Amino acid sequence: MKKWLKAVILTYLCLLFFGSFIAVGMLGTGTLEKTLPFIADIKIFLYYFFAGAIGGSLRHLYMFCTHYMEDELHDYRKWIMYIFYPIFATGTAVVAVTLIQSGILLIQFTDYQDTPYAPISIAFFVGFGFNRFVKKLNTVSKDIFQTKHKKSNTADEITDEIEEFSDIQHDSTKSSTTTGPS
Repeated sequence: MKKWLKAVILTYLCLLFFGSFIAVGMLGTGTLEKTLPFIADIKIFLYYFFAGAIGGSLRHLYMFCTHYMEDELHDYRKWIMYIFYPIFATGTAVVAVTLIQSGILLIQFTDYQDTPYAPISIAFFVGFGFNRFVKKLNTVSKDIFQTKHKKSNTADEITDEIEEFSDIQHDSTKSSTTTGPS
């Protein structure tokens, strides 16, 4: 990966990380509501959005720095992950909190003095573990939308089996590289 691309990615992730903290601060102080009055209507969703951005950018900053220090930034296809995954994490965090609040996932938040600490924390964790959450969401959607008939689309089954096999293969490759002789 070229040095200028590394610098762009690192700058982008830092701006997203620190900018999200600034945005949360502006939401908390009411600065944004004074400038843009419609913000009051979507304020809670913006908290979830920026919490997801903080989690997603933190994870990818960590991954980027780790791969940089170990001189593993040679695959040009991976730079896309550092740019887009934190963006995907923001919307996914909002959707995750909405799913939980709807009761579909059988999880319930406890109110604490009219503050949304638990949903914001979940949004952060979803942002941080974006890949894992999407895999779990895929599993849940398969369970919810499976047909009652045994007769199903074999192309879908083959695709699902290939995805699951590649996930297992990816996880086993990862674990073999992280667990070596001591």
